[in-house]
Amino acid sequence: MTKYIFITGGVLSGIGKGIVTCSIGKMLQVRGFNITAIKCDPYINVDAGTMNPYIHGEVFVLEDGYEADMDLGTYERFLGITLTGNNNITSGQIYQEVIKRERNGGYLGHCVQIIPHITDEIKRKIRIVAQENKPDVVLVECGGTLGDIESLPFLEAFRQMRMEEKRNETILVHVTLVPVLSAVGEPKTKPTQHSVKELRAIGLQPDIIVARSENGLLPLSAKDKIASYCSVEQRAVYTSYNVEPIYKLPLILEEQGMGEVVIEYLNLVKGIPKWSKWKQMVKKFEQPKKNIKIAMCGKYTDLADSYVSVNEALKHASAAVGCKVKIDWIETEIFEKDSKNVQMLEQYDGVLVPGGFGSRGALGKIRAIEFCRMNDKPFLGICYGLQLSIVEIARNILKLTDADSTECNPETKHPVIDLLPEQKNIKEKGGTMRLGSHEAIVQLNTLTHVLYKSEKIRERHRHRWEVNLEYQQQLEEVGVIFSAWSLDKKRVETIELTNNKFFFATQSHPEFKSRPWDPSPPYYGFIKASLEKKSQLS
Repeated sequence: MTKYIFITGGVLSGIGKGIVTCSIGKMLQVRGFNITAIKCDPYINVDAGTMNPYIHGEVFVLEDGYEADMDLGTYERFLGITLTGNNNITSGQIYQEVIKRERNGGYLGHCVQIIPHITDEIKRKIRIVAQENKPDVVLVECGGTLGDIESLPFLEAFRQMRMEEKRNETILVHVTLVPVLSAVGEPKTKPTQHSVKELRAIGLQPDIIVARSENGLLPLSAKDKIASYCSVEQRAVYTSYNVEPIYKLPLILEEQGMGEVVIEYLNLVKGIPKWSKWKQMVKKFEQPKKNIKIAMCGKYTDLADSYVSVNEALKHASAAVGCKVKIDWIETEIFEKDSKNVQMLEQYDGVLVPGGFGSRGALGKIRAIEFCRMNDKPFLGICYGLQLSIVEIARNILKLTDADSTECNPETKHPVIDLLPEQKNIKEKGGTMRLGSHEAIVQLNTLTHVLYKSEKIRERHRHRWEVNLEYQQQLEEVGVIFSAWSLDKKRVETIELTNNKFFFATQSHPEFKSRPWDPSPPYYGFIKASLEKKSQLS
């Protein structure tokens, strides 16, 4: 019988529900339980694919091509599980399915309503995940904050499931803020009390409360107050605080006794938690021997969540190499305002140009790429970074001054990057790119082969444009190596330069498969090359 843990959040967003969800999952995994996780997103978008990263953080692509909320990336990185589109439930999906069913006569004679029809569909989709994966426990996180109108149907579905499942088959974990005002100097529990009051008003009583605090563990007096006013056991009140690396949080919650209480409340068989491998992994993050600086030259640099998987992949690789990485996010439009600004990249040990869309900042990225090529600076290009690398080489080496991507200039005389053939007649934007996991053939005696140590690789993709093979011969003649190809040999997957020690770009997004104990090969190679470059110069 599958059991369910529902995770909700109160007071404000961004308090770390996703990390708490993962920490609970890890505490169950080290005790031998099979788990999976679901993110419920109340927004009306069918998926996250059409949202600007500034609006909702990065779009995380799953193996099956589903464009998911960024929290699913956190689930995969922490828990080492491979999720599908079924693990991300949005209001858009729910309403779309119910309306489709109504139009097809599925509710003939009935007035279609939020309760029971919308809530029934939410419960159905949650239980589909349990039926397909047959886990011991399903973690179900509700996005947003308690009190949002959009999340009410999901919370009502949680309430109903708690009534429908047997006792000890479900628990509710509520994550809430406990602020400390500098003028007072003591933690304030009133926001938590009000948040739980809101929960009770819709029929939900938390079993466990995780208090988010920036100042370490809550004092016993604050825990007692939360327990008393929120009707939970004092031993079921825990503190989540800022930690580096984030992979340390499961250990912190375990030390507070949360793992044992979760096991007890769900009436699961107690086992000895095996944390040794996880602790060894965390140690690598905590004991770096050297430091390096990486410049992230992008266009969504004001919000770190825009590139969360890239940031984590760099950290994974750095821990494996034995160094600590400092990432500076650079808005490439500053290189367009004055081309001399690109000289600031001299102070960095490596430069990364991540994925993106559109012409804004593209010229700045091209100038950053040119700087790396000319100065043999370790360079990693991801998706759009590969495409703009081809544009840079075509313009500055082949002297095709008008060379461009048709995404930026549809009228260019030299479309070295062009729309995928199957994309040309597509009108809808949602879920229509080249998405998900695709296999590629690696050329021998290339950097790609050295990095992956395999003749076949599989990475996740998210793009509409690709290298125009009409320019293949010209590009190869000036030192471009097309080192990995799609199985049908029609699409370039990775490129390298013969005259640079580490100039590597990939059409895929390898950061999506990076794990803290198993870093992505391109990111590992990039960090290693950056550290070596620094050692040579020092």
